[in-house]
Amino acid sequence: MSRRTAAALLITRGEGSEREVFLGERSPELRFFGGYWALPGGTVGAADLADGDAAAALAACAERELFEETGLLLRTLPAARTGGEALRARRKDLLAAERGDGDPRPSPWPALVAGTSPPDLRALCRIETPPFAPVRYDTVFFHVPLAACSAGTGGLRPDVWPGELVQGRFWLPSQALASWRNGDLLLVPPVVILLEHLARAASFDDFAAAIGATAADYARGRLHQVRFSPGVVMAPLRTPTLPPAVTTNCYVVGHEQLWVVDPGSPHADEQQRLLELLDELTQGGARVAGILVTHHHPDHVGGVNALSRALDLPVRGHPLTLSRLEPGFRAGAALDDGMRVPLGRSPDGRGGWELLAIHTPGHDRGHLCFRESRYGTMLVGDMLSTVSTIIVDPPEGHLATYLRSLERLLQGPMTTLYPAHGPAMRDGQRLVKQYLRHRRQRETSLLGALQQGGGTVDELLPKVYWDADPKLFPFAARSLLAGLQKLQEEGRAIETAGRWSAAAG
Repeated sequence: MSRRTAAALLITRGEGSEREVFLGERSPELRFFGGYWALPGGTVGAADLADGDAAAALAACAERELFEETGLLLRTLPAARTGGEALRARRKDLLAAERGDGDPRPSPWPALVAGTSPPDLRALCRIETPPFAPVRYDTVFFHVPLAACSAGTGGLRPDVWPGELVQGRFWLPSQALASWRNGDLLLVPPVVILLEHLARAASFDDFAAAIGATAADYARGRLHQVRFSPGVVMAPLRTPTLPPAVTTNCYVVGHEQLWVVDPGSPHADEQQRLLELLDELTQGGARVAGILVTHHHPDHVGGVNALSRALDLPVRGHPLTLSRLEPGFRAGAALDDGMRVPLGRSPDGRGGWELLAIHTPGHDRGHLCFRESRYGTMLVGDMLSTVSTIIVDPPEGHLATYLRSLERLLQGPMTTLYPAHGPAMRDGQRLVKQYLRHRRQRETSLLGALQQGGGTVDELLPKVYWDADPKLFPFAARSLLAGLQKLQEEGRAIETAGRWSAAAG
């Protein structure tokens, strides 16, 4: 897991109830939040570190990113640098240097602002990505009133050039949130938090105080309200899981009726953080209806008993899963394929909202996925991950069954995919197809190794899993065995005294 320091820009225009916020749509091709609307900003670069001061570097990054992504300037430049097409040419050079187009070259930004005084930027808060992603962004959010800007490439308005952003516009906070709740707009999770605070605040100073206090609580360990889509809050909890993951995503689904999915942490401090999050989510009148479990593995159910007892909640899951849980919880009705869990009204006020249980064995015999009916999002447990592959460990795991379960996930609508490990993914079906393709490629490699003489599992491992970290070979060996057993079931592999070879013909 790596960390990057970044700056984000809350560009506003107007005052009071008419105050609007500028958001940009990120290119769908971007791996990180492609297609989502976000604040302009980016990570600290070499050109921002000129004087070695961390605070100054963040402010320099904010000012540079403002010009790169919106064409706006926060200082007045000499006429020779702005006249005619000079400013547009400098911005093109800056963007080319940032993208690495052509030969490596120093950033033109220092020369553009040389000899001028840096602006006095107001830092609103600092928020770090929770530990569910392989890259965590430690981001300072700066306020940029449009009235404080000098004429840029678009005059006194943001001027988005297609690239990392594809378009941009000003939104009333309440308008953007309503579009998000309607399913018409994708917002990155920190923007949802900022807009909700801004929509509630009586003044901008009240907003700044509230968001600053919230960020301070996050820094002290409070769980973020991480929402990639309406009605689903991700709560990554520290669990004894498998590397590279260090957390398991617990989810709180609902608006009026909340269901806690996979409270997996056995640690008392993490269980307390979850209780505090649930208290926060129920302050507006919502109630916690119960607990859902995707399957019985310890990093998914380690906190089930503690939460069930603390709030007197029923626990629901597949019959195989419920039968394997440690005693000490209040059992609810078992769930099987096709059964539905009511959620009440959705965040945009529609009735009949519910979760559909889908039985997806293969990784675990009792595994369930949950599809919610309003936005088409899918909670997939350990069927897929956005930070690693999935181990299929015989005899509990069965590769042919797992692949059939993946194929089944493609049969229904799916927008945002919520895994147990890693960040959510906007196009869930694309990830399912990638997993199926990856498994086919791995099987082709395995067949090639068998046709070239075969061997024991340990001998085949480095040939078939040549791209895996050797530290993870013990886990890869289980999936390799599952692949060999699948080929054996299909009559394409033979095992004799622990050695595997290709079947004749």
